[in-house]
Amino acid sequence: MAIDPKIRFATIFDMDGNILHSEHRKGVENFLSPEESKKSLQLAINAWKSRNEVSNKIGQGKYALVEYEKIKRITMPIDSDHILYITTDAEADHAPIIYRALRIKQDALHSPEGMP
Repeated sequence: MAIDPKIRFATIFDMDGNILHSEHRKGVENFLSPEESKKSLQLAINAWKSRNEVSNKIGQGKYALVEYEKIKRITMPIDSDHILYITTDAEADHAPIIYRALRIKQDALHSPEGMP
C-alpha cells in the first residue's frame, strides 16, 4: 500500500484462493461485493494457471495488467504457489507501481526472512 497512494487494494493469496493477507486503502469504497471479489480472485488464479501452461516455452510471467474504466488490476506471481493482486485507481501510473512491486518481491525473495 505504501508504494503509491493510488493503490486501492492489495492482497496475497494462494493458488487455492485462500487469502493470506489483504489490505484496503482507508476511505476507499469497494466496487465489487465480497462474492464478486472472490470470483475475481479465482479468475486471476485461472489466468495464471493458463499462463503457466506455456511458461516452459516463453518463460515465467512477471505480471499481468488489466485496465478497466474505473480501476486497473495488476497481478503477479510471488512464487509458484502465491499471487499478489493489486487494484489501483484508473488514472494511476501503473508502470512505477509494477516496477516497485517487482523490486520489493525480488528483495524479499533474496532476504533471509523471505516474503512477509
